Amino acid sequence: MAEARRAAGDVRPLVEFRLARLRGRSRRVAWVAGVVVVVSTLAAATAPAFVSSAAESAAARDVKVLLPTAYLAFLLTTTLAIIAAAGGRELLPRAHGISFPISPTTDHLGALMLAPLNIAWILQAWSLMGVTAYVVAPSSLWTAQLSTLGWIFFATAFGQLVAWCVEWLRRLPGGVHVVRAVGALLVAGAVVLVMTGRVTDLLDRSPVVSLVLAALAGGSDPGAWALGTAALLACGLLAVAAGACVAHAVARRQPREEMYADVAVVASRVNPRSELQALVRLDRASVWRSVALRRGFAVLALMPGAIAAAGRLEWAMLPVLPGLVAAGGALLFGVNAWALDGVGALWRDSLPVRPQLVFAARVWVLGEVLLIATALTLVVAGLRAEGLPTSAELAAPVATLVVVSLQVVARSMHWSVRRPFAMDLTSARATPAPPLAMVGYSAHLALTSTLTGMVFSTTAQADGPRWALLLAVPFVLAAVRRLLITSREWATPEVHGRVIATVASR
Repeated sequence: MAEARRAAGDVRPLVEFRLARLRGRSRRVAWVAGVVVVVSTLAAATAPAFVSSAAESAAARDVKVLLPTAYLAFLLTTTLAIIAAAGGRELLPRAHGISFPISPTTDHLGALMLAPLNIAWILQAWSLMGVTAYVVAPSSLWTAQLSTLGWIFFATAFGQLVAWCVEWLRRLPGGVHVVRAVGALLVAGAVVLVMTGRVTDLLDRSPVVSLVLAALAGGSDPGAWALGTAALLACGLLAVAAGACVAHAVARRQPREEMYADVAVVASRVNPRSELQALVRLDRASVWRSVALRRGFAVLALMPGAIAAAGRLEWAMLPVLPGLVAAGGALLFGVNAWALDGVGALWRDSLPVRPQLVFAARVWVLGEVLLIATALTLVVAGLRAEGLPTSAELAAPVATLVVVSLQVVARSMHWSVRRPFAMDLTSARATPAPPLAMVGYSAHLALTSTLTGMVFSTTAQADGPRWALLLAVPFVLAAVRRLLITSREWATPEVHGRVIATVASR
């Protein structure tokens, strides 16, 4: 118990250390962002309940039927996202832990604290509180939202626990193959459930239904509500404690995938035909040999499409998907693209090639990753979309795919040149920028990409594909213009030197 208290006490100085890195404008932006998050959370949790006759409307009754599915979806997506990050985010980077070792319990608690700094987590939590407020009467609002917060806490702690268990299994001899086999079986089982139409029956038998009913019974049955909420909090605390124990077990084993990536011998290939091809090959290898990027790409390419396929979206709704996937793909490494090189950036900078060629290679590889991920998502979602698409419905998602990929690449390269960070992307839990910066990046990319997708979804109702193609032209030109401006800025010696010195200083 004393060890647990000491480990928990170490979280505070680590958080203060991370916040101390913020200076001047960055600190003011962080405070403003915190206030915006708090105000937005209160608005999402209260405003829908005061819509006139919301709780008695037919729409509210329909939403209430789907509410258990929303709760379960939050649990599943949170768990999958943390599994892909090998246990969650790091409060202290792995490289710093060599000089300043911390307890695995501290690492576990820090990862739980950093969960709300993920824009996907925040948006899902807001949505969950918003739909809950929409279906309850104002008199029962605070009881229902307390239960919702209890579920969010439990889902996050449970996802962290499952992720640590998966990471422990990965580090056993042959564990990587076991995890991949189990993952393939789960995906196959999900496909069978969707294709046979048994998803609804399975959801109806889920214990989440009882929890939702208890949460909504706060006004009519306080005893059931208190018992359900207390059970959620107790299960959440138990998951936190169990997660700390598993984190200690994980810390006693070496990360096999990361060690293999560090010591693997790669056979030489035929010499590239041009300097650009050599640079692209080098950048591509940096991406696909990274454990964190491979895992993140797999989840990003499959999960949104699988969710869309399960819901059988209409073709007119598919243009929204490429923006979300492209935004998530940029957050893997694109928002700080030069961090791929790490300390090797000094060697890369010594190569006798023009800076514009290095920039073009990085743009090519980032665009390649985004296009592959978004194309896979659209293919998976399109297989289950309702009916056959018209030419306009087919052109709209394709045009959106090209436009948002270029938009996200242009914005990511702009950030990479203007705001570089020294980050270690060799860790399976690495992020390309500090948590607070990642919140800003993800919010901006998610908002702009979603709005672009919604604009192109209107062209799916047109009488032909020409409207989607014509609308794409100004977006493409604006993205290309931004890329050219950033390329010229990158070629400036002082800017170029500042970026290289920053990313190589970790």
